[in-house]
Amino acid sequence: MEAKQIIARRVAQEVQPETLVNLGIGLPSLVANYLSPDVHVFFQAENGVIGLGARPEEGMEDPDLTDAGGGFVTAVPGAASIDSAMSFGLIRGGHLDMTVLGGLQVDARGYLANWMVPGKMVPGMGGAMDLVSGARRVVVAMVHTAKGAPKIVPECTLPLTAARRVSLIVTEMAVIEPTDDGLVLRERGPGVSVEDIVAATAAELIVPAEVPEMRLA
Repeated sequence: MEAKQIIARRVAQEVQPETLVNLGIGLPSLVANYLSPDVHVFFQAENGVIGLGARPEEGMEDPDLTDAGGGFVTAVPGAASIDSAMSFGLIRGGHLDMTVLGGLQVDARGYLANWMVPGKMVPGMGGAMDLVSGARRVVVAMVHTAKGAPKIVPECTLPLTAARRVSLIVTEMAVIEPTDDGLVLRERGPGVSVEDIVAATAAELIVPAEVPEMRLA
């Protein structure tokens, strides 16, 4: 199973029924593909859609129906189109139950960096600052390393998205929970040992006596 598929499947388990959830562009947008059919949830996009569905089948794309990153999506029954002012009002007003965002780095405090100087890696932070500050729960979905370098670090060297601790970090190797005491290793990826995770993580981890393997059913 590919890393992105492992991450998206595991994050999908964090989505609770009857909630309003924002999925970031890229990897986080895959989460909608792995929800159980009995989980009724409304996905929101910053560009003004509530009720996003999974990516459409090839040939069924609607150029007027996209997520915030311009990717084609579907709409579920009851979906709504709203303007940007209302969309960001929902985010900044604390009405989002959860957001799932990609990450470039997360530090030992649980602070997220997921943008860089324009023209370097991405054009800007988009709505990420508002999402990290306003959503009730923030889940980071990212691969564990980039070109062999750890992405979970003692201190972010990239600009912070917001001065707020995220709720959970999900990679293909681990599920890690930032707490007052530090980063706690909650689960191991499929076939991954605790030693593998510690070696691939620059920040110090708190390792409980028992660390179960992810369940991806």
